[in-house]
Amino acid sequence: MDQAQLLTSFFTLFVILDPIGLAPVFVALTQGMSRQHRRAVAVRACLIGVGLLTLFGLFGEQVLNFIGITMPAFRIAGGILLFLTALDMLFERRTKRRQGQVHPSEDDPSVFPLATPLIAGPGAIATMILLTGQTGGDLAEIAAVHGVMAAVLVLTFVMFLAAELIERALGDVGVNVVTRLLGMLLAALSVQFVLDGVADIGLISG
Repeated sequence: MDQAQLLTSFFTLFVILDPIGLAPVFVALTQGMSRQHRRAVAVRACLIGVGLLTLFGLFGEQVLNFIGITMPAFRIAGGILLFLTALDMLFERRTKRRQGQVHPSEDDPSVFPLATPLIAGPGAIATMILLTGQTGGDLAEIAAVHGVMAAVLVLTFVMFLAAELIERALGDVGVNVVTRLLGMLLAALSVQFVLDGVADIGLISG
């Protein structure tokens, strides 16, 4: 896997997981917790997220083959799903939906809603299957994709620990600007996934 592919994988996963957008949600979900308790929640959420995404990254394509779904079909469907996610980001629907999942009174939000669906949600799972599916089964490239995913989760963990500072520094306007910018770029990436899927079935030239 060359540097350009690694950067594309990193950016795609970074936009889908959206560590910056998750930071204020984490603050709300852990409101009133001590620093140690908040850190424990962040560790559990990120570890569970890594486990789920690794599982789908390694075995997602086999599951698709078992139920008779081809990778080109999944690329097209995954691209459409990512495009809908991009629209949510552009029109703030994603933020509002996340805010609707916030329950500050929950004792431990690490599994739900942090690990799933906020970290390892449908978009992230589809992205892992798409990215590993593009490796052609090369073990080194699959490992590279998982390494990139782990790096994004490490950044997510750092954002969780610095969530209050980030939210204070960016403010509501800053978070909205960053979210919309990432949404625009994700929309372009999602269209590329669809074009790759269509090219795979021979409808257009690659």
